[in-house]
Amino acid sequence: MIVFRDPGDVPAWFGPSAVAIGKFDGVHAGHRAVIERLKQRAAQSGARAVAVTFDRNPLAVIRPDLCPENVVSVERKIELLGELGLDAVLLLTFDAEFAARSAEEFVTDILVSALQVSTVFVGEDFRFGHGGEGTPALLAEMGPRHAFTVEVVDEVYLPGSHRRVSSSWVRELLAAGDVAAAAAVLGRLADVRGEVVHGHKRGRELGFPTANLESITDAFVPADGIYAGWLVDHDSGIRHPAAISVGTNPTFDDVILRQVEAHVIGENGLDLYGHDVTVEFAERLRGMVAFEGIDELTRQMAADVDDARRVLGISA
Repeated sequence: MIVFRDPGDVPAWFGPSAVAIGKFDGVHAGHRAVIERLKQRAAQSGARAVAVTFDRNPLAVIRPDLCPENVVSVERKIELLGELGLDAVLLLTFDAEFAARSAEEFVTDILVSALQVSTVFVGEDFRFGHGGEGTPALLAEMGPRHAFTVEVVDEVYLPGSHRRVSSSWVRELLAAGDVAAAAAVLGRLADVRGEVVHGHKRGRELGFPTANLESITDAFVPADGIYAGWLVDHDSGIRHPAAISVGTNPTFDDVILRQVEAHVIGENGLDLYGHDVTVEFAERLRGMVAFEGIDELTRQMAADVDDARRVLGISA
């Protein structure tokens, strides 16, 4: 998949394109359904399948007081979109200058001139251009003049649910620690990515060494607690079963910032320092608790590992 970071980067030979526009935060099940429709239409018409998205939530510029936390980082968003088989992503820099552009300029300069759009996919609540003046109706009005059609995509619902799939719903579930339900809404396991750094090495001293991730600043970390999941080591390509801790470890008083720590099950001698890893959350085992002493904590950690084995289907 090609990643364009400016409309000027798109070569003249690239089009025509079938385009889906959106924030795509989390690349959840609703986004995935739209991308599948986009790919089908592109294949039928001989166009390239392209997602147009932004380097930040537009609210970060327009109404920062209302801007929610990102579900995933921008680079992770691009990675997830790439896994869906798109031909390209156009990542637009959403700054004050971009926010001031008119809706007509967005259509003519980006969709028509740069991407040679043939079909545009948007949600019914999609707004674009200065002051949100652009709507699906405006796109449909401009379409005949510029030889493109518009498809307004329906909202996506999970089987048995009356709530539409959305990034807001994902955030609510992660904030509650319900990573299993979040996985259903996302269409994949919730995860965070970072480099393994040195911590207090307390887990190693207790017989349960952990890979501590660097501070996560641009992705939504689930609620404090203990989880079963996986640690993907991108340096080796190995996906390890893991018991994961999120929080400040209240049994001790020397951890100030929330940490994501993953104990790789059955690999106590593994050295992951400096490795680029992704931690995937499968199921929450319990909340974060302050224990009376080291012995009680160690017993609970052993029980947590056993519970993680059960959830992940890993034999002892």
